[in-house]
Amino acid sequence: MAVAWIVLVISGVLESLWAGALTRSEGFTKLWPTVVFGVALIASMVGLGYALKSIPLGTGYAIWVGIGVVGTAVYGIVALDETISIARIVCLVAIVGGIVGLKLTSTPH
Repeated sequence: MAVAWIVLVISGVLESLWAGALTRSEGFTKLWPTVVFGVALIASMVGLGYALKSIPLGTGYAIWVGIGVVGTAVYGIVALDETISIARIVCLVAIVGGIVGLKLTSTPH
C-alpha cells in the first residue's frame, strides 16, 4: 500500500513535468520538450493506473491532480514569471491542505 502512495506522488510530479514540457514544446514544434512531454505523460498515467489498484479512485485521482496543479503553478511562478500574490499562495496552500486531508481520511479498497 505504501508503494502505491509513493507511486501516486511521483505520478503527480510527472504530471507537472508534462504540463511544463507541453508549454515549452510550443505546440509540439520543439523536439525535446515534445519528447519529455510524451514520456512524462505516459509514465504519469501508468503510475496513476498502478496506484489506483489499491487507492480509491476519488482519492487517488484528486491527489494526483492536486499535486499536478500545485507543481505546475509553482513552475509557472518560478520558471515562467507568472504573477505571485498572497491570494495565489493561499489558494495553493488550500489545495495542499485538501491533498493532505484526502490522504489522512483515505481507506484502502
